[in-house]
Amino acid sequence: MFERPQSGERAVLVHLTLQANQEDLSELRELAKSAGAEPVCVVVGNRRSPDSKYFVGTGKLEEIRQAVEEHSADLVLFNHSLSPSQERNVEKALNVRVVDRNGLILDIFAQRAQTFEGKLQVELAQLRHLSTRLVRGWTHLERQKGGIGLRGPGETQLETDRRLLGVRIKQIQARLEKVKKQRHQGRLKRKKAEISSVSLVGYTNAGKSTLFNALTGANAYAADQLFATLDPTLRNCLLPNNTEIVLADTVGFIRHLPHELVAAFRSTLQEASEADLLLHVIDANAEDRDDTIFQVNQVLTDIDAYQIRQLQIFNKIDLLPDVKPHVDRDDTGNAVRIWLSAQTGEGLDLLQEVLAESFTPSKIRRHCRLRPDQAGIRAKLFDFAKIINEQCQDDGGWDIWMEIDQKKLGLLKDVVMEEF
Repeated sequence: MFERPQSGERAVLVHLTLQANQEDLSELRELAKSAGAEPVCVVVGNRRSPDSKYFVGTGKLEEIRQAVEEHSADLVLFNHSLSPSQERNVEKALNVRVVDRNGLILDIFAQRAQTFEGKLQVELAQLRHLSTRLVRGWTHLERQKGGIGLRGPGETQLETDRRLLGVRIKQIQARLEKVKKQRHQGRLKRKKAEISSVSLVGYTNAGKSTLFNALTGANAYAADQLFATLDPTLRNCLLPNNTEIVLADTVGFIRHLPHELVAAFRSTLQEASEADLLLHVIDANAEDRDDTIFQVNQVLTDIDAYQIRQLQIFNKIDLLPDVKPHVDRDDTGNAVRIWLSAQTGEGLDLLQEVLAESFTPSKIRRHCRLRPDQAGIRAKLFDFAKIINEQCQDDGGWDIWMEIDQKKLGLLKDVVMEEF
């Protein structure tokens, strides 16, 4: 059902300027190239509102048909979201495969997924997208035909396919629920160990993976293409003040991210919605950077992560003239914006210093002696402190050497302690 098309397909791009929706044509080109298509022609136009049957008008449809014939194209890519009926009608009129913006993004995600979880999430999104477009594959069975063995096969086949799709969707959802629980357990362990988490978020191709590699020394895949990173990666990161944090590299966002993807990747995006700090990576060299900032914040709102503290990282300053690495602070002295280049390493030290400010270590080392009747306190210490050494005493008590957060010292208010 999901056989990958051969790369290098010749594609005609269709881009309409609508009053209610302004799309970026250059982004469509990048999406097409990321999917492995070869853009051979661009058809543009203006409309007040989409046509209910073809999305484009009949005149523009004829222009697209001529472009397909002239360039021997076998694919038409729309920079818009088409309804299932519009997609079928255009395909029937042009006699070539038609893919809308959502389908194109799903196609790229299918190519990028590497982990078991990522592949499941993409398949779930594809199945949800496909479920509304099943009839397209059975147009030769749509009409009732007379004769024995030819009565109503279309309806029967469609119903069978829908049932099979429903079964597969439930299977994938059950598997993803297990993965979600595993991720949740991992986050609980980090919270118990009081390790702060920081998530990299931002528009696709803003440089998140390059920054991630620069901060952690990891070798995550980074490339100058849309959605180079799909599967989330977590690594420990040691700050200059010896504080350890967990850094998460997440999938990039884009305008009108398909709802099927947001729903399917909710467990992955949970890393961002439960982080202690979001590093919002922004391409400082992008002409539409203000719009991309808005689009990212829209997605963060959708996943209930907008209230988490954000630190804006203006990346790729090496492409800007006369811009040096620096930190912008608000009236209270808190850092709100950092200008750097993850590619060249300029300004990374400033980011690490700001992160160290945000996560100041509060752990202290103490030695305490517990009486035999203080076993309850001892049990709590094993939950909330890092036990370095323990010795049992002749009277049944304990000598404990530990590392504990200052906020937890209230547990030991009746215990004699000393530094070591």
